[in-house]
Amino acid sequence: MNPGPSIRRTLTLWLAAGLALALVAAAVLTYLRARDEANALFDFHLRQTAASLTGLPIAGTGSGAGFGDEGLVVQIWDPAGVRLYRSQPAEHDESRMPGRSNPGFATIDTPSGRYRVFSVLAAGQLVQVGQPLALRNELAARLAASTVLPLAIIAPLIALVVWLSLRRGLAPLARVANAVQKRAPGQLEPLAASGWPTEVAPLVDALNGLLGRLSRALDAQRAFVADAAHELRSPLTALGLQAQLAERAGNDADRASALAEMRGGLARATRMVEQLLALAREEPGVIERPFAPVALAPLARAVVATFAPQAAAKSIDLGLDRADDANVAGDADALATLLANLVDNAIRYTPEGGRVDVLVEAHPVPKLTVSDDGPGVPASARARLFERFVRGSDAAAPGSGLGLAIVQRIAMRHGATATLADGIGGQGLAVVVAFPSA
Repeated sequence: MNPGPSIRRTLTLWLAAGLALALVAAAVLTYLRARDEANALFDFHLRQTAASLTGLPIAGTGSGAGFGDEGLVVQIWDPAGVRLYRSQPAEHDESRMPGRSNPGFATIDTPSGRYRVFSVLAAGQLVQVGQPLALRNELAARLAASTVLPLAIIAPLIALVVWLSLRRGLAPLARVANAVQKRAPGQLEPLAASGWPTEVAPLVDALNGLLGRLSRALDAQRAFVADAAHELRSPLTALGLQAQLAERAGNDADRASALAEMRGGLARATRMVEQLLALAREEPGVIERPFAPVALAPLARAVVATFAPQAAAKSIDLGLDRADDANVAGDADALATLLANLVDNAIRYTPEGGRVDVLVEAHPVPKLTVSDDGPGVPASARARLFERFVRGSDAAAPGSGLGLAIVQRIAMRHGATATLADGIGGQGLAVVVAFPSA
């Protein structure tokens, strides 16, 4: 058997994928948030730097490095637009410095890159503080990365915890598998009903139900085989004795009599084997033919016609007393076997000159009824007649006690019920098979 996908592997892959996606999303959001906060902080730094310089009079053109901090560039212009001060050294290319801008925040393009600047008017002078965006973004990314780094470090630990949790959570399934695998073929005792997690308990209950059904089926099978062997022993022993009588016969008449008895014994043994096979075919687990619509009236006519010679040999009035247009969903061959067993039983147990009626009714539910006016069976003894190898205590005709067991099994497979009642005119026996309403 090719094993299917592993639950543990599937859960691990899905959880790992979900965890990785969540961590990536968290990292991106954290990075963006940290970068925005860093930019806001740098803008605040520009504002504060500018504020610290406002009110500082600059009397002439000059340059210096005293105000350079984290790439900050400070420039001051007079009202005429003359640069009075810049924080970069004099040899620095002025074309690469941010130009004059209006008061407030602005982003200025220069040959050396973009600058984020903040300008403010103070004492007639324009004070401008700028910072290269490349440096600012580098600092912001560094700050954001330091925030995301703990997530990357803790991700393997979370994955390990998830894997261990799955292993521990799925351990009860391995316990169930081991408990079933260690059992011998005939060891069908139920598993312990308690001590299982809530999610595993339904599986254990289902397994216990299956084990119980298997145990009952095996017990029934063993009983069936034992009963069949016991029932077959008698006719086979009788056949052996009759063969010996035929061998020892001193004249043709005795030999003919022994052979006649042997033929009768063979016929009975053959019928019993056929009934055993018919009963075995109706046992649960045997491959069943799909159901199809079956008209009961034509089926009953065919069965009655088949048994007409047997009834005529005993001068029994066999007839289809009623034939409604009743249809059921079922197995036509199995239903023919059911009705054939009922008619055969009725003919066997009805004395010569008796009567056997077959009825097909459509309302209120489809029914098949076979009734006779024979000796019947006491109501107290009818309950066990559907069991295998059980016959009425005063049954006069030869038989194996399998006919009604076959009828019961076929009826159950079709969802029908088979019941026993009084026969024709309150005498004999009637078997009624009622099918579910269409």
